[in-house]
Amino acid sequence: MSEDKALTGKEVETLHEKYVMQPWALQGKKVLPVQKAEGIYFWDYDGKKYADMSSLLVCTNLGHSNTAITEAMKKQMESMCFMAPAYATESKSKLAKLLVEAAGADTYSRVFFCNGGADSNENAIKMARMVTGRTKIFSAYLSYHGATLGAGNASGDWRRFAAEIGGANGFVHFMNPHMYQDGYTRGVDDEACTAYFLKALDKQMHFEGTDHIAAVIMESIVGANGVILPPAGYMEGVRKLCDKYGILMICDEVMAGFCRTGKMFAWQNFDMKPDMITFAKGVTCGYVPLGGVIVNNKVADYFKDHVLQCGLTYSGHTLACAAGVAAVTYYEDHHICEHVKKMETVLSTFLNKMAAMHACVGEARCIGLFSALEIVKDKEKRIPMTAYGVKSPIMPAIMAELKKRGFSTFGRENNINICPPLSITEEELKEYLPILDDVLTWVDATYIK
Repeated sequence: MSEDKALTGKEVETLHEKYVMQPWALQGKKVLPVQKAEGIYFWDYDGKKYADMSSLLVCTNLGHSNTAITEAMKKQMESMCFMAPAYATESKSKLAKLLVEAAGADTYSRVFFCNGGADSNENAIKMARMVTGRTKIFSAYLSYHGATLGAGNASGDWRRFAAEIGGANGFVHFMNPHMYQDGYTRGVDDEACTAYFLKALDKQMHFEGTDHIAAVIMESIVGANGVILPPAGYMEGVRKLCDKYGILMICDEVMAGFCRTGKMFAWQNFDMKPDMITFAKGVTCGYVPLGGVIVNNKVADYFKDHVLQCGLTYSGHTLACAAGVAAVTYYEDHHICEHVKKMETVLSTFLNKMAAMHACVGEARCIGLFSALEIVKDKEKRIPMTAYGVKSPIMPAIMAELKKRGFSTFGRENNINICPPLSITEEELKEYLPILDDVLTWVDATYIK
């Protein structure tokens, strides 16, 4: 096979199956060879078009082949692709300034760059332990923070199990609220739900020793586990507990950041500020891997006279930062947050209609263009279609049915996530959302007895 000859879709698929190790539960499963992508769409080698209704893994926030980003990358490549972390570069310096200003320059002052989301959380955890001199890290069961050793142990869902083999020390999980599954009604029971879970967390902190806890790391909006919205007052309450016991609060914005919720960062939907903000994905829209940690003045000041024991070859990668500057500038110049709030009205109205119409939909959750449907087999009793941790062919079948009809997304356990590119138009939403309605009708007929 000539190395410069374009491959057919079948050749791509064959090579993939022979040489590529698939992550998680995808090993041995057929994969779709993709030839190109543009806007909210991608195409397979047969020319079939798919609407990317999940922004791949909630990262292609500005769609595929955004020219502002690709042109910035081309321009950067003409001067240099990479310079070591010990040197200052225009793209790294500019992006750090943009990120500090987006978070709030009155509170935040510096950025540590790394390669992606897991790296971001790993380094935030290390910083928290250095700053506080404490060891324990609290994190929620309904969470995902990455697959590396520390981030994997901080993760709460079943994907942490591999990281726990010979694992890392000091990680403690607590139960965070899931109003629907816990039997509460959003907008009615928020106060009671918040009070219950904060009391439980406070008690657990005391049992673990409040003076041993370095940080609480939380997704500002729980993402991969089903876009779980916290009850009113919960995030503010966690912040108060952290302040009470001298614990640092880390908000994981890897999935929810960069206008996804209609704010530049999802924590800005609440009346609180974290000590550290971890980010990745949307900072470059996935065009080049990049992540990092934005730290507040307290954390930054500590490292003025203490060594920051963090470092990696590609910290502040020049080409990645150029993509980041273009993406963050695009969010601001094109008023993407405002556009997302307009599209939220369209999406949430449709999803609430699905919850009312379909026996298989227990709840619709939506903030910005970050949403999920809770799929159930008994709506009255709120029994999920698939029990947690139990393998079932039902949800994969639902996802396959959606993809077959040109609606590409993903889900976990009993959730269908709908998180399209933030550049999506009202016309595009209204064109593809009916496919979801059709598939839910098929689920009702096939799986609801």
